[in-house]
Amino acid sequence: MSDSCPDVLIVGGGVGGLALALSLHQAGVSCRVFEAVPEILPLGVGINLLPHAMRELSELGLLDTLAARAIETRELAFYSRHGQFIYKEPRGRFAGYDWPQLSIHRADLHEVLLAAVKQRLGEDAVRLGHRCLKVDQDTDGVTIHFDNAPPAPGKLVVGCDGIHSALRRQLIHNEGPPKYSGVNMWRGVVHWPAYLGGDTMAVTGWMTVGKTVIYPVRPGTPQTGGLPLINWVAEIDRPEAVRQDWTGRGRLADMMPAFAGLKFDWLDISAMIESTEEILEYPMVDRDPLPRWTFGRLTLLGDAAHPMYPRGSNGAGQAIIDARFLTGQIKKHGATEEALLAYETVRNPATAKVVLTNRTDPPDAILREVWQRSGGQRFERIEDVISAAELETISERYKKVAGFDRETLKTRASFV
Repeated sequence: MSDSCPDVLIVGGGVGGLALALSLHQAGVSCRVFEAVPEILPLGVGINLLPHAMRELSELGLLDTLAARAIETRELAFYSRHGQFIYKEPRGRFAGYDWPQLSIHRADLHEVLLAAVKQRLGEDAVRLGHRCLKVDQDTDGVTIHFDNAPPAPGKLVVGCDGIHSALRRQLIHNEGPPKYSGVNMWRGVVHWPAYLGGDTMAVTGWMTVGKTVIYPVRPGTPQTGGLPLINWVAEIDRPEAVRQDWTGRGRLADMMPAFAGLKFDWLDISAMIESTEEILEYPMVDRDPLPRWTFGRLTLLGDAAHPMYPRGSNGAGQAIIDARFLTGQIKKHGATEEALLAYETVRNPATAKVVLTNRTDPPDAILREVWQRSGGQRFERIEDVISAAELETISERYKKVAGFDRETLKTRASFV
């Protein structure tokens, strides 16, 4: 198709949309990205890229660029509310994978993806200030209508515009707001001394009494006094959700009663949180899995298709895998409805399992089991509470559901 009429129109320039653009370009499929915001700003906090996502990003030639701006995670470790060791396991290449697990600031990940799109597809490949109002389709193609820009024609449209997707609202009527889990989250990043070797993702506590997830996302520099940038997430049960806006600012007064005095011999978590200049607050939400994403020449991807609780580090990873698998189907079937249906047939049930598992049996179910069996009390030996084999089973079960158990990932064919 001509440059003015690409094969694939991508609504949304986030991680999923940019990964799709890079993948389509790699496969020789023309595309263009339309992003609603007029300016790209460095938003968000930390994110984890597990080996299944890193395999795809490596095949896009981005491994070295991302690794230079991230922390390669060596291990995942769980501790009780009292700071007692529960379980740890190696991650990424330290666990025998062919690809690393990287912890990175979301803004850094997005910047790398955006720079690659502009370099490979051209500066005009991402159109800012294009808010999608609706999409029309017929037997020949699609047309996106925007609020302040001329319509754009193409063969297919993919909605990559997040949990509040405009395209999803057009396809799925009267769905209502995302479903609140009953857990509220506060998040932040702060330059802080390294802990546990400087490359450990640490999870502590349990939600009812206060759970934290902590990991470094940027190496230290001379400008930071050598201090790495540490990402933290703090969660507690809360009957009513706050507004669903990632730019919402959080207050220490609302969270510190649950996290005051949280100090272990390897990290003063309370002091770290209190030293954070900007705190974000957001409810943990998702949506029920949809029976279908694809309607003719329109489909959904990433959070627009299957928003999930941020447990198990899978949100961005599943969006990246969506992008790569969809590209493979378009490469095989052309820019056709058949390609979209082939994509949905595999990715819809796969991601539905992750959404539902994140609600009931995520990796931090390890903390739940220990908390329930110990009654929240200190224990002499973790083996007196739960066996190492049971803890490993919880972790391995989730890897299989999410699609990153080591052998499956190593032996499966490339998507593109």
